[in-house]
Amino acid sequence: MIERTDHDGITTLRLAHGKASALDFELIEAIARAVAEVTVDESTRAVILTGTGSIFSAGVDLFRLIAGGREYADKFVPALSRMLLELFALPKPLIVAVNGHAIAGGCICTLAGDYRIMAAGNGRIGTPELVVGVPFPPSVLEAVRFALPPQHLQMMIYSGRTFLPDEALRFGIIDEVVDAAALSTRAGEMARHFPALPAQAFTLAKRQLRDRTITHAKHYANELDAEVQKLWGDPATLEQVRAYLAKTVKK
Repeated sequence: MIERTDHDGITTLRLAHGKASALDFELIEAIARAVAEVTVDESTRAVILTGTGSIFSAGVDLFRLIAGGREYADKFVPALSRMLLELFALPKPLIVAVNGHAIAGGCICTLAGDYRIMAAGNGRIGTPELVVGVPFPPSVLEAVRFALPPQHLQMMIYSGRTFLPDEALRFGIIDEVVDAAALSTRAGEMARHFPALPAQAFTLAKRQLRDRTITHAKHYANELDAEVQKLWGDPATLEQVRAYLAKTVKK
């Protein structure tokens, strides 16, 4: 599910879970374990998160959600929230190399990065959760709020639009677009740039930048997590998701 390689202090975590690396419970847990491991690994000075083939991640495995219903949602949603917050709070430099489509949860994982590079081409990125029919867990929405320019935040959330690489760059979703063949090389260059900074100073700066977001996420989680989790497993929500899949899969 997660292919890990280490070279010269840089750890690459590659999502490799089927064709689309859709986020199911098992992949969520695998990402969380990988994040915990690189956090305490003293030999890892920077992390690159990337995907396989032409898809970074297609987001939540909606077919699995429908099949599992409330029982699955009740374990999946808290695991998703925890993983995304842990990825967002990773105390080491995180470079996200988006090799293709990064939809919904795939986009959120991208936004957790300290530097976000996307391959040129037909890959799309965005947060269509409301169009799909599911609410945002607080940790997810707070990470989006941190990463996106405020003037584009509401448009992205409410419209559910997905964007081609050059559009994504213009709206501040990513930091750079490169040729697909150069993605890995450029990610490596940026991963080497960050460790050139004093490690303790970087970690402290990242904590200062992100601690307010993490505090807000935890605060709103106390207020809203139960409601969000209930909605994810609600039969009416699952019917909306089913209708969304019927339209998009047909396309």
